Amino acid sequence: MTSSDYRTLTHGPVGPGSHDDGPRVALHSPEFAADPHRAYREMRSRYGSLAPVELAPGVPATLVIGYSTALRVLNDPERFPADPRVWQKDVPAGCPVLPMLEWRPMASRCSGQEFLRYRQAITASIDQVDMYAIHTVVENLAAPLINSFCADGRAELIEQYVFPLSFQVINYLLGSPPEIGGQVAAGIAAMLEGIDAEAGSRMLGEALMNLVLLKRENPAADITSVLLRHPAELSDEEVSHHVSQVFGTGIEFELNLIVNTLLLILTDDRFGGSVLGGNLTSRDALDEVLFNDPPLANLLVTYPRMPILLDDVWLPAHQPVVISMAACNNDPAIRSSELTGNRAHLAWGLGPHACPAQSLAYMIAEGAIDQLLDALPEMRADFPGGEPAWRPGPFHRSLAALPVVFPPGAPLAAYDESFGRPAVGF
Repeated sequence: MTSSDYRTLTHGPVGPGSHDDGPRVALHSPEFAADPHRAYREMRSRYGSLAPVELAPGVPATLVIGYSTALRVLNDPERFPADPRVWQKDVPAGCPVLPMLEWRPMASRCSGQEFLRYRQAITASIDQVDMYAIHTVVENLAAPLINSFCADGRAELIEQYVFPLSFQVINYLLGSPPEIGGQVAAGIAAMLEGIDAEAGSRMLGEALMNLVLLKRENPAADITSVLLRHPAELSDEEVSHHVSQVFGTGIEFELNLIVNTLLLILTDDRFGGSVLGGNLTSRDALDEVLFNDPPLANLLVTYPRMPILLDDVWLPAHQPVVISMAACNNDPAIRSSELTGNRAHLAWGLGPHACPAQSLAYMIAEGAIDQLLDALPEMRADFPGGEPAWRPGPFHRSLAALPVVFPPGAPLAAYDESFGRPAVGF
């Protein structure tokens, strides 16, 4: 192997129309956040299915933007394991994406027997969630939140509705007191945005361990307690990391899924009139969002064990290969113009690491959206300047705010039937 070959295999993808020391697309930039679909089109035109990107300044990666290529990666955990431990050895401690990607003792960061042990525990805990109870919980939490602003004629839906609803639902599922949940939410947000991510990671770890210790002493009918009781005999640290994952997906993923779907319904006549008029359901709108603007747009990160030639591009060993669910879902090679009822997107992942909580996420999102639209059917978006603003970050697709206006409405009747039902059963 020549020195040129070695540099190719350790510094970045090389293929037709690209060069290893050329510019990389900065996924962390505000420009990318403002219009990622334009960036995906330009990457596809220039690089094909694999594009050289930068997750943070000085952190190279390969972004998979071809659907069939993503399937090959996601279904081949032997050559594309999710374990980042070799990669992170050379990453500076202050790297803003390190807390988001570093190894943790949980299924999404492991392979082999470690993965199986963790996956069985987290799947079992989610499978025990009482879906009927969650449906009732969402209704009970939505009503007072809507009542807090329905007479005002305007609201900022993320701050006043979607975040507090998502936050309270996930605290309920995990049996977390609000003060611990607040620390967790702040830590996760800092990690996702790459702003003071190291401090966010510390805050997250401390809060989660406090929750685990609380549930070790006082178990109840919640996901945290189920994890502690599982035959896999997870340690307190292992449980805390799995709870972290549930918090992260339950707040950031769920929040973005609800908000992005509300944006679609409020700004696209195909969905606004149809959903409110009954021709389409909020589930149809959710699936369109999961195709076009999935809450986690770029993730499912793997790290090849050795240099791999894929689609005429050499992928370096132990460098992140990131699946762009958003770009792959919109790959012209597979994209259909008719999305209603089509759920062949990658937003939930695929293969052994596919999300085990899809049904639960759908139920929470549908309930939150339907409650709001039923209460305020004439609501419309009211962005300053007319255009939405997006939070920068390499991984998520997240609105900065969702301001709306509507005719003032009367408060909803109180609804508290079975609110105290346990989230899970033993």
